[in-house]
Amino acid sequence: MAGCPSLAQFVGPAPHGGESIDFADPAAVRALNQALLRHFYGVAKWDLPAGYLCPPVPGRADYVHHAADLLRDGLGGVIPRGPSVAVLDVGVGASCIYPIIGRHEYGWRFVGSEIDPMALRSAQEIVAANPLLSGPVECRRQTEGSSIFQGVIRPGEFFALSLCNPPFHASAAEAAAGNRRKVGNLTGQRGPRPVLNFGGKGHELWCAGGELGFVRRMIAESAQFSERCLWFTSLVARSDHLPALRRALQSVGALEVRTVEMAQGQKRSRLLAWTFLAPAQRRSWMAAHGG
Repeated sequence: MAGCPSLAQFVGPAPHGGESIDFADPAAVRALNQALLRHFYGVAKWDLPAGYLCPPVPGRADYVHHAADLLRDGLGGVIPRGPSVAVLDVGVGASCIYPIIGRHEYGWRFVGSEIDPMALRSAQEIVAANPLLSGPVECRRQTEGSSIFQGVIRPGEFFALSLCNPPFHASAAEAAAGNRRKVGNLTGQRGPRPVLNFGGKGHELWCAGGELGFVRRMIAESAQFSERCLWFTSLVARSDHLPALRRALQSVGALEVRTVEMAQGQKRSRLLAWTFLAPAQRRSWMAAHGG
């Protein structure tokens, strides 16, 4: 509150002591994010268009740090830092959250792809407004809705990591039902409630085939870029999707697959990572392209 006074109006006594916010209130969640990003990441100017996904910052930071651990291999246990390490954020979103965290924590260079013009414009405005991001972060429009890497990765480009928070639901109705359950868990109240506490437009929340279908498409397309990206990664919210995704990875010839369990409060998720390069090849790749 000291660094971001607008947060104060949303802070009150917590049920079990101390102070907190109402996490079912989207305005409170946005104000908390603004305060967190200002205090911990040096981002003074950050906001979102109405209705767009407002990410939980601690969970997103968890993902970035676990993904960074993948790059230790062959580097004496040291995570590579600096702008020579290029990272691709698939679906950068209106929040630009992964480039913010990755730039502040590791100094990496980012390319963020986005299919939604308004979300892309929001991310570009965040980049332009903050010196930490301006220059080393580029946001690109993905014009082909069925593609993930095609049309974004340009000839001669190499990425040490790709990051992705895929759409979770398979339909708008499923997304609405999931939000009612989440808000009910937060408030103890059940029944219709149209407000999304963390926001989210249709393409951010659902797609044909849901999370499983999206990550399967990502896996299939990643094989075409097997030497252009060292580690491909994605969040996977549902653990029961993992067996099918591992079979898909086996079918495209991934040489190593890792799953990292993550938890923030009541939220459980996991990072799925895969590479097409053997350990010796990964060391050579980092020497050539990763700084």
